[in-house]
Amino acid sequence: MTVKYQPVVGLEVHAVLETRSKMFCDCPVVDSTHDQANVAVCPVCAGMPGMLPVLNKAAVDYALRVALALNCRINETSIFARKSYFYPDLPKGFQISQYEEPLAEDGWLTIATDEGEQRVGIRRVHLEEDTGKLTHIQNNDESHSLVDLNRSGVPLLEIVTEPELHSVQAVRAYAYSLRSILRYLEVNSGDMEKGLMRIEPNISIRPLGSKEFGTRAEIKNLNSFRSLERALNFELERQTKLVESGKPVKQQTLGWDDISGKTLPQRSKEVAEDYRYFPEPDLPPLHVDAAWVEQVRATIPELPDQKMARFIREDALSAYDANILVAERDIADFYEEVKSSSKKADAKLIAHWITGPLFSHLNEKAVSIQAFALQPIAFAQLLDILANEEINPAAGRKVLAEMIASGKTAKIVVSDLGLKALSDIRQLTDLIKKTIEENPQQVDEYLQGKEGIINWLFGQAMAASQGRANPQSLRDLLKERLEVLRAQQENK
Repeated sequence: MTVKYQPVVGLEVHAVLETRSKMFCDCPVVDSTHDQANVAVCPVCAGMPGMLPVLNKAAVDYALRVALALNCRINETSIFARKSYFYPDLPKGFQISQYEEPLAEDGWLTIATDEGEQRVGIRRVHLEEDTGKLTHIQNNDESHSLVDLNRSGVPLLEIVTEPELHSVQAVRAYAYSLRSILRYLEVNSGDMEKGLMRIEPNISIRPLGSKEFGTRAEIKNLNSFRSLERALNFELERQTKLVESGKPVKQQTLGWDDISGKTLPQRSKEVAEDYRYFPEPDLPPLHVDAAWVEQVRATIPELPDQKMARFIREDALSAYDANILVAERDIADFYEEVKSSSKKADAKLIAHWITGPLFSHLNEKAVSIQAFALQPIAFAQLLDILANEEINPAAGRKVLAEMIASGKTAKIVVSDLGLKALSDIRQLTDLIKKTIEENPQQVDEYLQGKEGIINWLFGQAMAASQGRANPQSLRDLLKERLEVLRAQQENK
């Protein structure tokens, strides 16, 4: 995108609140990939005439938890409203939502961007119910759509930012941070592929330096971070080309086609009047008093930014390592359990082995930390052996792989594989002597000033030890011996 224009993006994020029952009835919330359609439906969520909704208190508790984590002002009274529009998977012909008087307002979330920290304003956090699901069938003989109401009436939380995001990177950072918070709070799994968290950016551009907003377009229901980035980049480029050519940008709702990599018009962008909002007559105002708020506040765990600051302050971790560790609560918990179980390993060694070899294993096997074969105490024992320099890092990786495969402890694997580090000075000295005798040409090159060759000689000595030598001790002794040979040569 040309630097003549500034992107202006506000996000609407819809997060399914993973309560046991639906928003206004006692039907169970089932997995969105459930094989059987319409098995979690009753007259209330099917929109049958005369049925009365009853508010799910657990959904309100979850929503309050999120609103407090986002530093919002909780409104003592909020109103549910009917949002009227027609769609085949909306059985009542309207959605129960909140509009003029939402549950919470005026919050903020701090994100890290390439230009430093940015505080993103949260305009509102409100409750509503989800719609059903349509499955479109099309083949040579027929074309039809099937309606599944399993999802109809599931509790949904909408989180709306101010239009304060000005780059794709900032949008991604906000979305990642919000997803992490939802997962920490245990109100939403963040599984975007299942539609449990859906992102809808409102996008416009304006000349650099201008305070006026351009005409915005909204992209509906993005269900991956990759799609979010691609859709934003395409739409910003599309709007820029229109403005550059003197054509107007239409206010409209767009869909994203992941295959073609393009946004596609769906309908003109609705405004509030189009939905004919009016208070839901079958639900009384929702009153949330101070005692309820404080009760919910007490359930909020240490959040990612707080945990990151503590890891940096107390464990002397780098901001990079701390950020990786806190991105997922399960990873952060694993790190802290390993740290409390370890007798010798320091925080930096633990962080290095979690974000390095452990992550490599998880990625290779496509498993989560919850499914990791080793308990934190077993992993801590391996790191203690490494900290004591009983094995070197290369051997440590072999030990880790065998521990995962066999379930044996680190000490048993080290013994079985004969991987205990060679630290005896006499043994290391013999290895170096043999390496120097077998590689006279490379030794001569070093003595002539080609000092980088020491790395090659070190590799030969390490190979001769079958990877068991203590690397630092071996390198120090090799350097010392070569310098003795240099001194002897100079004194001739």
